[in-house]
Amino acid sequence: MQFTPEKYRIEDRPMKPFIDADEIESFLKEAKPDKEKVEAIIQKSLDKQRLNLQEVATLLQADDPELIEHIKEGARELKRKVYGNRIVLFAPLYIGNHCTNNCKYCGFRVTNTEAERMTLTDEEIVEEVEALEDNGQKRLILVYGEHPKYNADYIAHTVETVYNVKKGNGEIRRVNINAAPLDFEGFKKVHEAGIGTYQIFQETYHPEVYKSYHLGGKKADYNYRLTSLDRAMEAGIDDVGLGALFGLYDWKFEVMALVRHTNHLEACYNVGPHTLSFPRITDSTSIDMPDKYMVNDEDFKRLVAILRLAVPYTGMILTARESPSVRKEVIEFGVSQIDGGTKLELGSYHDSKNEEQNLNREQFMINDNRSLNEIIDELLDTGKLPSFCTACYRLGRTGEHFMEFSVPGFIKRYCTPNAILTLSEYLVDYASDNTAKKGWEVIENTINTELDRFKNIEELRDRIEKIKQGERDLYF
Repeated sequence: MQFTPEKYRIEDRPMKPFIDADEIESFLKEAKPDKEKVEAIIQKSLDKQRLNLQEVATLLQADDPELIEHIKEGARELKRKVYGNRIVLFAPLYIGNHCTNNCKYCGFRVTNTEAERMTLTDEEIVEEVEALEDNGQKRLILVYGEHPKYNADYIAHTVETVYNVKKGNGEIRRVNINAAPLDFEGFKKVHEAGIGTYQIFQETYHPEVYKSYHLGGKKADYNYRLTSLDRAMEAGIDDVGLGALFGLYDWKFEVMALVRHTNHLEACYNVGPHTLSFPRITDSTSIDMPDKYMVNDEDFKRLVAILRLAVPYTGMILTARESPSVRKEVIEFGVSQIDGGTKLELGSYHDSKNEEQNLNREQFMINDNRSLNEIIDELLDTGKLPSFCTACYRLGRTGEHFMEFSVPGFIKRYCTPNAILTLSEYLVDYASDNTAKKGWEVIENTINTELDRFKNIEELRDRIEKIKQGERDLYF
């Protein structure tokens, strides 16, 4: 069958799976780490080069405590070199929890008769967004179950609804999506709605293990889900997010597969994922999971450090599934984005619910329920620069264009000044006096120590003063 350009559609071309479980297992089996090899691999990463699968396997199999510390320190150094002291903040907003899938680990699964199902109305979405804006949020990720009612038209509609909510100085400037895979036309629709990153997590990359957890629904189709972000890329979405749910299978295998997926996207589309996520299994309603593959804190810290070294310029997201103490520690190993003030129960931002979590109305248990201001306070106390920046996406610095700027030092050259401007907005509009005092000190220290390659210091200071006088949404 031949296709003309006018009739060609991506769904007419089968997308081939690219994960070979035996290949990944063989890399892990054959890896023979020693100090010289590990240090050479760390240096390659510090030179801002992606690692190949053999090198990642070597780091993963380096179980000697001394080598593990070398890996962590390498990740810390890389984080400082590439990202400086900046941490991006966002919040999840659950739109609906109806779902046709039957995933053993998920509270939304269709067989969970105890789950309280709902979908936010437009009015409820507006109320939720207003409450989030009242707290200073500028970046959201909208989350949906997999259900016919949450189709591309509906997702696009909810995105547009969120962008139209303005309250005082509050506005949402970037809306990311975590939803089911769409077909080619569906991805085009949501792209045209102005979304940011489209996240789809494979959960586990091992095909046979995947079958054991996904017992029904469209999500049971491993290959369709695996190739979904190829369709998104083909449809024009050049910012995509990968993820694995750690605790379903061997964590070393999943790290390898995330890197393999990253390499696949780079090879096919000249740009890898914008973000990687690595949530760990936590409690959800009526869940009965084996302990065999659960990831302890020490191994979790290792996998975060190894992922940072493997993908130097890819954003890494750490969610409120983790406790405050774990979050504080692994931020140092390379995490660049965290959520703050997180509430998962639908409608809970507006109604101030979720102080006592109701797992019949949530997907999973969160372990960091601090307010956004409390999290910002801790970040400032440790010298971090909280950021709500969205400039790149609104100026078209995404996908391949982003990579062209990022490798020579783009992140610290532009993202740090823009982070300072968004933090300045927060300090003026939302922060307590104590938080504001700490925030201005961190901003001044960052200007003096992090912006040696930024040539517009005086313009930056001028824009900070304009923000203090009431101007908003200033960026480079």
